[in-house]
Amino acid sequence: MKIHLIACGGAVMHNMTIALHLKGYEITGSDDAIYEPAKSRLEKYGLLPPTMGWDTSRITSNLDAVILGMHAKKDNPELLRAQELGLKIYSFPEFIYENCKDKTRVVIGGSHGKTTTTAMIMYVLHALNKSFDYMVGSQVAGFETMVQLTKEAPIIILEGDEYLSSPLDMRPKFHWYKPDIAMITGIAWDHINVFPTFENYVSQFDLFVATMQPNTRLFYFEDDEHLSAIAASHPQVISKAYNTPAYTIDEEGITHITHEGNSYALQIFGAHNLQNMEGARMVCECLNIPAHDFYTAMQTFSGAARRLELMHQSDSLIAYRDFAHSPSKLKSTLKAVKQQFKGKRLLAVFELHTFSSLDANFLPQYAGSMNDADDAIVFFDEETLRQKNKVLDAAVVKQHFGANVQVFSNSALLQEEIYRRIYTEPTVLLLMSSGTFGGLKWEFKEV
Repeated sequence: MKIHLIACGGAVMHNMTIALHLKGYEITGSDDAIYEPAKSRLEKYGLLPPTMGWDTSRITSNLDAVILGMHAKKDNPELLRAQELGLKIYSFPEFIYENCKDKTRVVIGGSHGKTTTTAMIMYVLHALNKSFDYMVGSQVAGFETMVQLTKEAPIIILEGDEYLSSPLDMRPKFHWYKPDIAMITGIAWDHINVFPTFENYVSQFDLFVATMQPNTRLFYFEDDEHLSAIAASHPQVISKAYNTPAYTIDEEGITHITHEGNSYALQIFGAHNLQNMEGARMVCECLNIPAHDFYTAMQTFSGAARRLELMHQSDSLIAYRDFAHSPSKLKSTLKAVKQQFKGKRLLAVFELHTFSSLDANFLPQYAGSMNDADDAIVFFDEETLRQKNKVLDAAVVKQHFGANVQVFSNSALLQEEIYRRIYTEPTVLLLMSSGTFGGLKWEFKEV
């Protein structure tokens, strides 16, 4: 099968490119720019386009299909050529669905926590030598790619993203998947560039549940009133709520779960992570995995990349980075770290990077979101503002985050200030961003 991927350099798209190559398909791709780590990973498999940019000569009548990434535009010349030739054009969620219609489909959705929860289920299945395919939004330890599609695997685990499918398909990606088993971690307004009101955003999750066939198993976070209402309004689905399991934190800061008389020490921590784990356990139970086997495997799970990922640990400095970008995720992440490291000074640094967070109309949602930090810094990158056609003023940012928050728009000055603070007194540093703080590289020294 010959497939061309337009905009092949994205986080999921480059993994799709590699996965289809490993499946034995003849693959080509294109993009106007490809950054690390996608560039090196595509190059490793001989899949890096020889030149950057769009080239209609790549689109020929002997292609079996074209997969269109969200980064492309409607007037992309390669897309226009594919339409002219009458080629089959897929969005990546449509292509995934077409390749897993005969599998048991497990879909994890939610405004935040879906990547970590998907990774938990994948990790447990892998540890127990189960055969499965998957698609997840971040690198997971033990997995070469973030996408795998095989003929043999009877199960597929899918991260269900609510963002749009492609420039030609304005449906959220997770509306494609029609799960047999589903989990929703929670709803907190995001992507305001395409969902301009909270009600419109919530409706996407209601539509997701509406796509489910009768007797689909749905697990949802009990304390989310919007999810509870959605579950109640779709009686064709077998719904069950989950919440935070009972846990303890020992003197060394290790979180323990006790189940049926057995204690399991975990590497992860924080109520939100434990809630996600409880939902993941219930999903795995549907896949015939006993609780003891689940918890035993989870003892060595350290998280998905950039999800409360430990960067450095010494007597004077503990540093984590997290993908947090929504107000609710900032609050839950800060609360988790503060509880885990009681008595230590917490320096929280947050980058405004998404379309929503860089929108002045959305900034009021962040009020009080960093109150659990002892010291708080907010950063936005001028180049990112230009790329996303946004205008932001430091004084306005400070107004909404609070007077105790320091605001930077110069990455070099930001890094200088962080280094100054963390080497002044013992600190827990929490870096939160879906970006890279203007391309900063972090090196921490012993003091």
